Amino acid sequence: MKPARIEHWGRLAYLPAWERQKQLVQKRLEGRIPDTLVFVEHDPVLTLGSNFHEENLLLSVEDYSRRGIEVVRTDRGGDVTYHGPNQLVVYPIFDLREHGRDLHLYLRNLEEAVIRTLAAFGLEGYRFPPNTGVWVNQRKIAAIGIKVTRWISLHGIALNCNNDLSPFSLIVPCGIREYPVTSLSKELGREVPMEEVFAPMTEAFQQVFGLSFTVSGEQGGHPGQR
Repeated sequence: MKPARIEHWGRLAYLPAWERQKQLVQKRLEGRIPDTLVFVEHDPVLTLGSNFHEENLLLSVEDYSRRGIEVVRTDRGGDVTYHGPNQLVVYPIFDLREHGRDLHLYLRNLEEAVIRTLAAFGLEGYRFPPNTGVWVNQRKIAAIGIKVTRWISLHGIALNCNNDLSPFSLIVPCGIREYPVTSLSKELGREVPMEEVFAPMTEAFQQVFGLSFTVSGEQGGHPGQR
């Protein structure tokens, strides 16, 4: 297994987290750090991907703002999705030259990592082509959107853990109208804090990508800490 690292960023607004990702991408390009997996929790935000369609925002930007939800255009793939408290967001800053140089393979591997994480909770996650992401019982539990710069990845996975799902009703999540979203807590019928997901998610990434993680001391805190 190749050495890699994990950073816990705690709860962080989306734009500062995006800037930190870009800094890590540059460090990875320069070989100053190994593959790095970031765990973070965001303040309420709607992110608009490169395939965003205006009709998938059901309210105005001003209406979202009044509800305390930021709206940010991003350079990741996909349409619109929601991030918020108690949702685990995972950003792999990986050199894909060491993982097959294949974007489709990388997306399938991200899905596989989520599927294995769900299996640790006794849930059967699955893919639902042509849609990217992971599903449980005909409900979407994890959204995936990425960007790759000179073979270094950024952006990544949003796994619904114990978060409020009602903000998803204010958009058409990922442009999919026919199927609802869900969370670990909803599927299991109990509270599932993000901290409970750290270990199985880390193990799943180790298995799928052949990495051995150590926790970096550069960034303090854990998702969920205030």
